[in-house]
Amino acid sequence: MYEGCLSTNMCLMLNQLTRRKEIPVTNSSLRIRQARLTDVAAVARLAALDSSHVPQGDVLLAEVGDELWAAFSLEDGHHIADPLRPSADAVLMLGQRARQLHRRERRASHPRLRFA
Repeated sequence: MYEGCLSTNMCLMLNQLTRRKEIPVTNSSLRIRQARLTDVAAVARLAALDSSHVPQGDVLLAEVGDELWAAFSLEDGHHIADPLRPSADAVLMLGQRARQLHRRERRASHPRLRFA
């Protein structure tokens, strides 16, 4: 009888430990924009939350609603993200946008040769 109770309790504990985290669905869209001087405090808070340093130089931000979820440095690729939110995709999208901007910058500085 004791074994059945122990087994049931262990099963309950294992279910709680292995259960997937429920991510709340939000109607807010992800917005990517360049950081401004007014964002310095918010980026510093995000860096502290992520136990990291503030990204340097030009920085892209990912916001959902009015909340800052991630930041990405265009200079060195250093990024920070809110560990309490499902922000991994936001970081990936910031990285993609940074690559697009870098390609556009390279094209502008190296015009293509066009044939008639």
